[in-house]
Formats: sequence, C-alpha cells, structure tokens
Amino acid sequence: MSRLNNFSDKVIVMVLVFIFSTTNNLSGQDALKTDKKIDKELTKLLKDKSIKSAFEYIDSIEEETNKNLIKLTEIAAPPFLEEERAKALEKMFVDAGIDNVSIDEVGNVVALKKGTQGGKIIAIDAHLDTVFPEGTNVSVQQKGDTLFAPGIGDDTRGLAMLLTIFKAMKNSNIETKADIWFVATVGEEGLGDLRGVKHLFRDGAPKIDSWISIDGGAIGRVNNAGLGSVRYKALFTGKGGHSWGAFGLANPHHALGYAIKEFSVIAKKYTDEGPKTSFNIGRMGGGTSVNSIPFESWMEVDMRSVDKDRLIEIDGIFKASMQTALEEYNSSGIDDKIFLELIKIGDRPSGELSIDTPLVQRAISATTLFGSTPSLTRGSTNSNIPISLGIPAITIGRGGVGGGAHSLNEWWLNENGAEAIKLALLLTVSEAGY
Repeated sequence: MSRLNNFSDKVIVMVLVFIFSTTNNLSGQDALKTDKKIDKELTKLLKDKSIKSAFEYIDSIEEETNKNLIKLTEIAAPPFLEEERAKALEKMFVDAGIDNVSIDEVGNVVALKKGTQGGKIIAIDAHLDTVFPEGTNVSVQQKGDTLFAPGIGDDTRGLAMLLTIFKAMKNSNIETKADIWFVATVGEEGLGDLRGVKHLFRDGAPKIDSWISIDGGAIGRVNNAGLGSVRYKALFTGKGGHSWGAFGLANPHHALGYAIKEFSVIAKKYTDEGPKTSFNIGRMGGGTSVNSIPFESWMEVDMRSVDKDRLIEIDGIFKASMQTALEEYNSSGIDDKIFLELIKIGDRPSGELSIDTPLVQRAISATTLFGSTPSLTRGSTNSNIPISLGIPAITIGRGGVGGGAHSLNEWWLNENGAEAIKLALLLTVSEAGY
C-alpha cells in the first residue's frame, strides 16, 4: 500500500479526533475553536481524485524537487542582489507551462495560474533573498541524506516547493475559481525590510485577497501574527583629526558611547515590564585608524514588540535617548561639537488575525489532517504586511528537518518533506475555491 493510501485511510479517524477535541497544545491557546464546515470541506478535498493524483505526483517527483532546490541554492541571492536567482526561477516556471510569469519593478517573480472565475487573487509566496553577502560560497554539499549550504532551507526550499505545487496542479488538472499567484519575493531578510511584499501591497497595486508564505521549519506552524520591528542607523559625525595633534576635539565614538549607555539603561527599565519588547545594538562602525579621531561613528539598532503601541513608545525612548546623549556630550567641555542623524532602515508593522479567520481555520484543519499539532505563532515574515492591513495571511513551514539558519553551516534533510508540499497545495486550493 502506498504512503498516500495509508494517509487517506487515516483521514476520517483524524477528523473525528480533531472535531471533538476540546483541548490542544497551541502556543498561547487554552482551547482551539474550529469551523466544522471547513473541516468537512478539507476532508472532502482529500478524497477528491485530482487532489489524490496531485499528491501522488508530488511523491513521484521528489528527486526533481530536490534537484531544483540544489540548483536554486547554488545561485547566490545576497541582499539586494536577487536578480540572477529570480531569472532562473522565472525560466523554471516558463518551462513548467505557467499561464504567465514576469519579474516586477523591484525584482519579485510573479507567476500566474488563472482561475476559472477570476476576480480574486490568492498568493503563495517564498522569498528569493538570503542573508549572506556577495562572494559567499553557496555550493551544496551532501553528507549522507543531508544537504549543507547557506540558504538551503531559508528560504530556497520554499522556492522549490512553489514550483512543485504548480506542476502538481497542472499535471492533475486542478482548477480553482480564484487566480493563484506563485510569488518569489525580494528583500525579506534584514535590511531588505520586506520591500518585495511591500511593493505588492502598495497603494494602487492589484488587490491580493489572501496571502500564504512558506518560510519556517516543520509542519505545524500557523503564523497568524506579525512581530513588529523598527530599525535605525544612528550616525554621529564630527570634524575628525589626529589623536595627539587634535586632542580634545569632539569625538563621534565618545558621543556614541554616551548614547549607548543612555539608551540601554532607560530601554532596559521599559522592557522589564509589560508585553514583550526588545532592543538590540547589532552593528557598529566608523573610524580610520587607532591614532585618528574619527569623523563618523554609527550603530544599527533593532527594536521589536508584540504590541504596536509599545513599539511606538520604545521608538520614542530611542530618539529621546539619542538627543539627550548628544546634548550631554556636546556640553562636556570638548572642542567643537558632534552632529547626529537618525536614519530609519527598517519598519515592519505588527498585527494579528483572529483564529476565526477562514484562512487561519483552514491552516489549522489542514495541519491536523496531516497528523501534526498546529501551533499559532507570531513572527517577523512577509506576512507582516498583509496581516497589518487586515488581509488574511499566514506563514507556514517548509517541512523536512533543518537547522543552522543564517549560518554557513545551514542544513536540510528531506524527512517527509513532501508532506509540507501537499499541505501547502491543499491549503492554497481550498482558499482559492476548488
């Protein structure tokens, strides 16, 4: 008996357990309310011959999916330099027979599978970029069953999944009422500041009705809440000079030291209480030599909060601390003075969708049908943007087993990885109207 048939035989039992269960292990949830109509809808879909055919096809091309993962991983996609990978993925969709595919003004790949009715757009997304700078060795090494390479999981696996989902739908003649966009976005990581997804939800853009991101670990994640963040580069500048000959001249590094102490003390007191809020000084720089007074000194600061009002408040604390420190240093008896510029380098809005949102319900139901325990989570992903706008959006896992994300030793193991592809397909088809 095939793995698919084993899975199908268990569906009815699992649905009964799901519907009548009164407790669950969802993070932050004492009891999970489910929509019985959606449970029945997904159960019916799982019995559909075309859906079963698509699942079988996904199993049959696992080796091809793996080859696509390796091919895309070995095309570097550093921050703001995703173009080569985008072109390769665009060609893969063309070769697979997509209705239409293009690369937009900011570099997103948008592949369209037309619906029978149109009028609505359901987008399923993975991001093109990695955190690794230009010149990083992205060659894939295989040790046993495990693949090692920077970006092999986050989020190149998601890109390979998009292609397989489309091919499975096309091979099994699965049509949906709504149009489906298979989207590969730029700028999800770091200073990319979600620029790809922000462009897709800009004023005047085509209206996307639902958004599904693939970005994360194992099956079970249902990210329905966006963790908001705001980031700045604080730039302190002065004249600069010789460490001996110009001794006493205003020193940007010294001013930066004042600023770090002022902010960290006040911010620590603020974050010790209330809904979780964080702050971090992640990078610093400036100066030319040990015997030179620098002409500039800078730091990059990240602040996050589960609460949008507290994010605004710690933003205010940061700005006030910088100004206070600047004034204090400039009044300390130094020659000349230091200037300050605060440059916003990141702004990710927060938000949360109700568990009653149909897309969230579908994700919970589908996850349970696949034998996993769903967990409602909060994260900083592409979904932040639509969630903040009140548009149905979630982020789900890419399956398999992996680790070392954002490190040179990142790895991924295809342990039941096809199940995550099937789940994403089922969720997308259900949301788009089969």
